[in-house]
Amino acid sequence: MKPEIQKKSFGTHNGSFHADEVTACALLLLFNQIDFGLIIRSRDFKKLSHCDYLCDVGGVYKPEIRRFDHHQKEYKGDLSSAGMILKYLKDEGIIEKVLFDYFNRSLIVGIDAIDNGREESIPGHCSFSGVIANFVPVRHDVDEKVMDEAFFKALEFTYEHLKRLLERFHYIQECRKVVEEEMKKRGEVMTFSFSMPWMESFFDLGGENHPALFLIMPSGGQWKLRGIPPSYDEKMQVRVPLPKEWAGLSQDRLKCVTGIPGAVFCHKGRFISIWHTREDALKALEMILQKEKQ
Repeated sequence: MKPEIQKKSFGTHNGSFHADEVTACALLLLFNQIDFGLIIRSRDFKKLSHCDYLCDVGGVYKPEIRRFDHHQKEYKGDLSSAGMILKYLKDEGIIEKVLFDYFNRSLIVGIDAIDNGREESIPGHCSFSGVIANFVPVRHDVDEKVMDEAFFKALEFTYEHLKRLLERFHYIQECRKVVEEEMKKRGEVMTFSFSMPWMESFFDLGGENHPALFLIMPSGGQWKLRGIPPSYDEKMQVRVPLPKEWAGLSQDRLKCVTGIPGAVFCHKGRFISIWHTREDALKALEMILQKEKQ
């Protein structure tokens, strides 16, 4: 007899936990596919068989019946349960591809890679997977109740993180039209009248082939002049660096070198500088472009 499925319920294994099933669960919560009160942690398949969604347990990857495990040898892909759920949300039309790409690039692809052993930890760097692993109780001999409490703390943390990512995505999309209109001018510099996220939209809209070399926009009551990266993955590089003699200077030293009274700071990496006013930033830009043409 086929077990009766409890709608919007979620099952995963008990015991120690990892970022992939925690994130899979948080994604389903975020997009209202499961109810918080219907989450169970168990390896008792009589209990799990009644769950609407199963993640990281069960030995089956069948999205059509909402089963998402990647541990069985039959599965040859690169996804963990986090990536499986994100793909499911896209394939079912619950999220659009642009949001899928954003979440994948921002978080999920890294969780998948670490969980499947394709990436190793870098000394001194704590990944999101490492942060979630630190929610697991330190002692190995804790009882199941303590482990479950730790899981739900990790779940709450992950849910809030995903929620903030989603809010940032909506803000990026809100500003996308402004970026697109400025890109249509095809100029060497893009100028914006308010501070906003621009880089994601710029490269999504073909920025790698755009002629823009610099960007000017407000920043914390001042104005920044920033070099445009060659690509989204090379954020700390620029197509045209700021002058060598400006590198690492601030306040009076930068004012002296540039002759601009509103000089504030130039990063030693020569990709960004800060100025008191828009006019100061434009003067700095003019100096750079003139020097490039010499």
